[in-house]
Amino acid sequence: MDAELNVTYITLDGYVELQQYRSLYFVIMFTAYILILCCNSTIVCLIVIHKNLHEPMYIFIAALLLNSVLFSTNIYPKLFIDFISEKQIISYSACLFQVFTFYSLSCSEFLLLSAMAYDRYVSICKPLQYPTIMRKTTVSILLLLAWLLPACQVAVPIALNVNNKLCNFTLKGIFCNNSLNYLYCVTSGALSIYGLVVLLNVALFPMLFILFTYTKILIISYRSCGEIRKKAAQTCLPHLLVLINYSCLLTYDMIIIRLESDFPKTARFVMTLQIVMYHPLFNPIIYGLKMKEISKHLKRLFCQAKVN
Repeated sequence: MDAELNVTYITLDGYVELQQYRSLYFVIMFTAYILILCCNSTIVCLIVIHKNLHEPMYIFIAALLLNSVLFSTNIYPKLFIDFISEKQIISYSACLFQVFTFYSLSCSEFLLLSAMAYDRYVSICKPLQYPTIMRKTTVSILLLLAWLLPACQVAVPIALNVNNKLCNFTLKGIFCNNSLNYLYCVTSGALSIYGLVVLLNVALFPMLFILFTYTKILIISYRSCGEIRKKAAQTCLPHLLVLINYSCLLTYDMIIIRLESDFPKTARFVMTLQIVMYHPLFNPIIYGLKMKEISKHLKRLFCQAKVN
């Protein structure tokens, strides 16, 4: 009983007209979550089942889609609880865990996209060396680093803030993110600097690396024959679309946090929903439609389903 009394709760104050539209919100978000699970899982299963998709490019795509499922599962179940509850609250410890998972998986997205960019660079610019460079060991190491590096770096500020005192218990959002820093009585300048370093390491530098590799691919493709240009367009365009989309949504998140006091509540709510709904649905659609081999297997799957 004493342990329950000592639990600190934070109120999530980012919902708009929840009393009036709670059923509508629940139906929309539940439908979105089911679609996210089904669409992402279908492509991941196809990549696992079909041996001709057991190539580094498709393995990285599967990892990216799995990352989207984990990202959504960190957010959606709590949203469903809030939609049907009278009070939208979360314990401080659960809030910290949500922040950790949200940012570690968000940063993993950039590193996975970097690994995919490197794979495409080697495939198009160094085709003869591709089998020796992109071995199973290399792919495994890149996947491990993509998930471990962000988790380790994001864990540091989370661990240091566990015992930090709160002076405000109302968060202007529908889930926990870096807005949590505004609730502390004292904010650490060292942690703010560390946060910028982490942002550089797992977001900005990977993005610059991606832009560098795709610039090199573009130059090589322009100088090469039409077949290589076609291959580059087919395999690189989906990755670029996903990168642009995700970068825009991450910018939304940063804007929401930085302009928290000046940003209209309704606009903040709509933009936050886009972050958690739009991107996890965008990935499987892009890869399902634009990647030739995946699209082929999807068509066969749906044709078989119609026949049965």
